[in-house]
Amino acid sequence: MEIKFQTKEESNQEQLHNFLKLEPSERVLHFYRLMERLKDFPTKKKKSTNFQIIIHEKSLGA
Repeated sequence: MEIKFQTKEESNQEQLHNFLKLEPSERVLHFYRLMERLKDFPTKKKKSTNFQIIIHEKSLGA
């Protein structure tokens, strides 16, 4: 495990740089995975099932 001491601005800049190094298709996959993880994020609002995107990794060629 690596520990880095940096400012928030430096951290954000590094994350942006690493993200932009990815291929466009990889960026989309990362976005979808983030959305999948956010559905379990605690919130006061009731979850709606009106619209869902379901991603099966096998169908994406992963």
